[in-house]
Amino acid sequence: MPLSEFALIDRYFAAHARRRPDVALGIGDDGALLTPPVDQQLVVTLDTLVAEVHFFAAADPEGIGHKVLAVNLSDLAAMGATPAWVTLALTLPKVDETWLKAFCRGLFALADRYGVQLIGGDTTQGPTTVITLQAHGFAPLGLALRRTGARPGDGIYVTGTPGDAGLALAAAFGKTTVASEYRDYLQRRLERPEPRIAQGLALRGLASAAIDLSDGLAQDLGHILERSGVGARLAVDQLPLSPALAASLDPEAALGMALAGGDDYELCFTAPPEQTARLESLALHWDCRCTCIGVITAEPGLWLLRADESVFHLHRSGYNHFTSHAGKSD
Repeated sequence: MPLSEFALIDRYFAAHARRRPDVALGIGDDGALLTPPVDQQLVVTLDTLVAEVHFFAAADPEGIGHKVLAVNLSDLAAMGATPAWVTLALTLPKVDETWLKAFCRGLFALADRYGVQLIGGDTTQGPTTVITLQAHGFAPLGLALRRTGARPGDGIYVTGTPGDAGLALAAAFGKTTVASEYRDYLQRRLERPEPRIAQGLALRGLASAAIDLSDGLAQDLGHILERSGVGARLAVDQLPLSPALAASLDPEAALGMALAGGDDYELCFTAPPEQTARLESLALHWDCRCTCIGVITAEPGLWLLRADESVFHLHRSGYNHFTSHAGKSD
């Protein structure tokens, strides 16, 4: 006999053991009762993932569970917020208990790593799998990172190695080939991105602006420039390329992928020159690279420059939610 909606919720979601002290009432009522900490601002973000648009329907459900939470935690990281609670809306064509068990393993394994509690949501049946997750976190008053705040002279930094997820997607569609030694690494980068929570928290009071890289480095940096009313000179030869990316594409294509691949969930941020020494000292202890890739300018526009000051021409801008799909990587 198929599970009812309430039996499904009880078996796979309400039974999860984590209980935060700031949750007076979680799953099981018409709403949750929450106690935000004093002198903190609530940071709220939401993402929707649709099968065959944001992930392959046949993908590992454990990875899907991880990713739907990771992309939201990445948004919290970009705002320097400490994760706390999530709500989940899940639409499924049918109840597949094997799929649900794996999905929950991925979701709750990551939630437990960051002390996150699922406090409510909704389940329903529909023609395709649609997953919407809303994440809540806290930032001290006045210290949340924003896209505004970049100033001329600030350095531009990026964590990790952008372009890996885009390369994995291109390989999945046969648009390029990668050596077998890199396939597992690239698959993890696409299906199980690591939210840079520790880095986001460390950047509070240090970074002048920040954003997470979901749609491509060039496009997402452009959002900072627009909101801050500034421009940038990006040194493309300083972009941190992973060995997988550098070995799989010619140099021009590798740079293009790093700038426009999307789905990286790294942090791009700006910081004033007087914070350089402090930033470099902090980054020594991070579990990912942190690379200075350019400088903010008063002149509007994003200039992509080679070491010899020649212009690097980018032939695509990044992900577009109404024209890009899981079945199309450009």
